[in-house]
Amino acid sequence: MPKRLPSAPPVIAGYSYVRPLGAGGFADVFLYEQDLPRRVTAVKVLLVDVVDPAARRAFTVEADAMARVSAHPSIVTIHQASISSDGRPYLVMEYCPESLGARVKRGPMPAGEVLDIGVRMAGALETAHRSGLLHRDIKPSNLLVNSLGAPVLADFGIAGAIADGGDGGDTFAMSIPWSAPEVLGERTTGTVATEVWSLGATLYTLLAGHSPFELADRSRNSVDQLSRRVLGAKYTPLAPRGVPARIDTVLSTAMQRDPARRYASMAEFGEQLRWAQYELGVAPTSLEVASPEWASAAHISFGDASDRGPIVTTVNADSRRAGRAAARAEARPSAPVVDAGGLAPARSRSGWVAPVLIGVGSAVVVLAAGAGALLLAGGI
Repeated sequence: MPKRLPSAPPVIAGYSYVRPLGAGGFADVFLYEQDLPRRVTAVKVLLVDVVDPAARRAFTVEADAMARVSAHPSIVTIHQASISSDGRPYLVMEYCPESLGARVKRGPMPAGEVLDIGVRMAGALETAHRSGLLHRDIKPSNLLVNSLGAPVLADFGIAGAIADGGDGGDTFAMSIPWSAPEVLGERTTGTVATEVWSLGATLYTLLAGHSPFELADRSRNSVDQLSRRVLGAKYTPLAPRGVPARIDTVLSTAMQRDPARRYASMAEFGEQLRWAQYELGVAPTSLEVASPEWASAAHISFGDASDRGPIVTTVNADSRRAGRAAARAEARPSAPVVDAGGLAPARSRSGWVAPVLIGVGSAVVVLAAGAGALLLAGGI
């Protein structure tokens, strides 16, 4: 499947374009320098091809979700959200120079560092859960490293509401190696229990240097083969590789096939990781969680379809600029756009599948007919 080049960066008042950072299935990310105050930022811009009322609503939800929880020190900071002069919504975020997905490709990470990351992410996700949000795409590429070297959670592009109970829902979001069996089996779109599984699978990946159900023989890691192994949920201990058995105990509980046998909350998961630190002689990381009063102070509406942001300038349909835009649209490849190393999309019960797959870390979004939901994946 063809890879596409990043779209043209938008002109944003008060910001100077520097260079592209990445291209995903539904959005591009660019590096900009803000004029005042002077700082570098990452700007996530929705592709012009997918700008419609439903896409804008989903983008608004992402902006609201990130603004709601980015006060947490382990969640990426959002600075601004608006609509550019050419009609594309964008988010201005803290620039993080690396992701843990890129780092783990260089090899397994030390157990002490992974435990620290796990406690921080558990606190960030518990804060999101107390605010009524499910992230639904926890994986190494969505754990970024900020300019201070600290891990931060990013990409709430397919966030959902806990109040929905994970049933029915409009969107099945599957980063296959890190998705819980019940998500892969399309029995739920997401719950606290599925997030516990995904964080456990992500920490396993950082310790092992590969996802939990990935085999050394790459020819045996197709989407279908990985899916069958995830559905079987047979945990492979890390102790033979020198990882302390106490960590295996914690991760195997988080990755139980039966959701009821996993940790009941991210707070409980985080406390178990802290006990593992203590028993291994490592100073326990502080589990930072928002107070219930703060978490319940504001509500994010996932159905808010009202127009927000500045008035978008328009282009005369008969102008040369409109003609150039139409010519560019016709020149785009008709095949589905995926990131490097894309795999075949997963099978859906109904509706269509939008593939945004990255190698073994395959992000698949299944949209029910008429849903109009949006995936921003591919580690963007």
